Amino acid sequence: MIREIAHVGLTVTDLDRSVAFYRDVLGLEYLGEMTMEGPATDALFQRKNARARVAYLNGSKEIIAPPVELIMFTEHVVEKTEMDLFRTSISELCFAVEDIDRLYEHLQSHGVECLSEPQFFDLTPFGFGKSKAIYFKDPDGIILEAVQDVEE
Repeated sequence: MIREIAHVGLTVTDLDRSVAFYRDVLGLEYLGEMTMEGPATDALFQRKNARARVAYLNGSKEIIAPPVELIMFTEHVVEKTEMDLFRTSISELCFAVEDIDRLYEHLQSHGVECLSEPQFFDLTPFGFGKSKAIYFKDPDGIILEAVQDVEE
C-alpha cells in the first residue's frame, strides 16, 4: 500500500521568511514554489476558497529523505500555537548532520532558538548506537531536531 514518504509538510505564516531560514540557515536546496487553488484544493484542505503558496526544499540531490514542503495559506488566517514536545502532534522534523557542534554554533550565530546545547546519548543497550542531538525552532516556532551518530 504505502511505498515511501513523499514529503513532510509544515504550515508556516511567512513563506519567504521560512524559505530563507531553511535555505540560508539550514542549507537546504530550494526546489521551487507553486500556488494551489481551485475546487480540488478546497476539497483537499476542507476550506472554501483555499489558496496556498507551497515551496519545496531538499538537503541535496542525493538526500535519502523526503523534501520539506512549506505551506502558507494566503486567504485564511493560520492559528499559531505554541509548539510543545509533550503535546500530541508530529513532535519534530529531524535532520542527520555530520558535525552537530558546528551546526549548534552556526544556529547560535544566526539567533536561532535552541532548546539546549548538543546532548550525548548512549543507546547501545537498546541497539541504536551513540549519538548527539539538539532541538531548535524555526521562525514559526516549529520544533526541529539535528542528530549526529558518534563513536565515543
